[in-house]
Order: sequence, then structure tokens, then C-alpha cells
Amino acid sequence: MRFSILLYLLNVVLKIASIVNRPFKKYISKASTKVLIKTADGDRARLFVFDKGTVSSIPGNQKDFDVALVWKDAKTGFSVMTNTKKDAVFNAAAEGKLTLEGMSVYALWFEQGLKLIV
Repeated sequence: MRFSILLYLLNVVLKIASIVNRPFKKYISKASTKVLIKTADGDRARLFVFDKGTVSSIPGNQKDFDVALVWKDAKTGFSVMTNTKKDAVFNAAAEGKLTLEGMSVYALWFEQGLKLIV
């Protein structure tokens, strides 16, 4: 439940940032990409759609994405995504708790964008 709420709140933050945060707005204005964040079982998921400056999202496990960040489980995803340590995501990936599906360049793009609003 907490993981789903976190993904919903991330959606809200991204939408607000796309309106009020000039660096973020400029950053996303150049891209059209779909980033899915989900658990390995697909039980909890949200697709974030960036379309040349706009942000929208669709709840649930979607098949049409450019990159998917797949967490081992909801507890792990919540724990790592709310961790303030800079290397938390890297460590999770190194330990096999986070895997990527699709094109990893979009995961890097997404991470860089998040750094503009956090």
C-alpha cells in the first residue's frame, strides 16, 4: 500500500514540477518517453508518460514502456525510493533488488530529471 501511495505522490510531484520548476520543465520538454515503476510480480505499478513538456501517469502494470524499473517487492521499492543516501538505488541494483527492462538510457534520463526537483 505504501509503495502505491509513493508512486501516486511521485506522479503529483512530477506534474507540479512540470508547471512550476523551470529547469525540470525545460528538461522534459525535449523528450517523449514512458517510464514504468513496478514490483516484480506486477501487482503494484505506475506508468509515467513524458510527452514534450507534459507529465501524465497511468496506474497498473502497463506493457507499453521505454524502460521499466522493476523492484523485487513493494517493501524494497518503498524503502529504497525513500532512502536519502545517494547510492541507495545503485546498491539495490547491485544486490539484485532492482532490475531494468527496456532501454537503460531512459532510466538514466529519468534519474537526472528527478535530481532537478528533489
